[in-house]
Amino acid sequence: MGGTAKDSADKTVRVGVVGVGIMGSNHARVLADLPGVELVGVADPGAGHRALLAQVLHCEACDDVEALLELGIDAAVIAAPTHLHHDLALTCIKRGVHVLVEKPIASNIEEGRAITAAAKRAGVTLMVGHVERFNPAVQAIKEAIRGEDILSIAITRVGPFPPRMSNVGVVIDLAVHDIDLIRWFTDSEIIEVQPQLKSAIAEREDIALLQFRTASGVLAHINTNWLTPFKARTVYIATRKKYLMADLLTRQVSECFGFQADGSYSMRHLSVGHAEPLRAELIDFIKAVGARQAPAVTGEEGVASLEIAMRCLNGGAVAEPAPRKPRRVAG
Repeated sequence: MGGTAKDSADKTVRVGVVGVGIMGSNHARVLADLPGVELVGVADPGAGHRALLAQVLHCEACDDVEALLELGIDAAVIAAPTHLHHDLALTCIKRGVHVLVEKPIASNIEEGRAITAAAKRAGVTLMVGHVERFNPAVQAIKEAIRGEDILSIAITRVGPFPPRMSNVGVVIDLAVHDIDLIRWFTDSEIIEVQPQLKSAIAEREDIALLQFRTASGVLAHINTNWLTPFKARTVYIATRKKYLMADLLTRQVSECFGFQADGSYSMRHLSVGHAEPLRAELIDFIKAVGARQAPAVTGEEGVASLEIAMRCLNGGAVAEPAPRKPRRVAG
């Protein structure tokens, strides 16, 4: 059965990782080094390096999620392919196990909602792995725009085609990160979507130019593709009083302010932390499990971002949202 991490905030949390590809292996690496956490095992029927990874991290190697659950875990990180998220998450939730599901939460909105509803009924913590929220540069941006009247957001997330990618295009693989960031930066739902998509060299869309309008009136733009020979991750935000420029890879954030009639202005570089985003994300998850509080990225938020991504793929408009509940700041 699932463990009892929710019964005590200061006990060791026994965690397992399901799916040990690149992302899952990184989750396992970080979990093995976290205080108050015991990495119990990793499960993946198809990973040839599973046994070696388990040996290096001093945990058990399991053939599947059922074998992992039999070891008595309190929480699970699901980093398997997206189409498996629904069944794996429900299997863990039914055993009373807290779950962190990598983004996107599921293959479709219905499955995402089913995961969220099951976690709520079972009273277990459900977090979605939108790790970009924990990028120190992103958190510096969030702090810099706190209380500001945001006018526009422009995000570029481009790079070369990833050989590992086969079942999704750039909207689900890349743009969903920035859809989540737009919603988080603005504390507002996206109500209008204008997508332009193209498949140039891949079976699915590998170029996406996405325009949005939020309920608060912010205009936002995402430029993403798999055609650029180098990675680039930039954010530009205009508010009534300042203009922010950020490189999410080098973690440099600058702001222009004090605009004068003659066109002059002041500029400064903001202080940015050095925390590893994945480590910060997992610490937040473990803290939420122990304290029985909402994680930084809830299941509902994961579904909302997935819904906007799916609307981009379908070229549809977004209806007026229900009233938004307050959200806790990541970290």
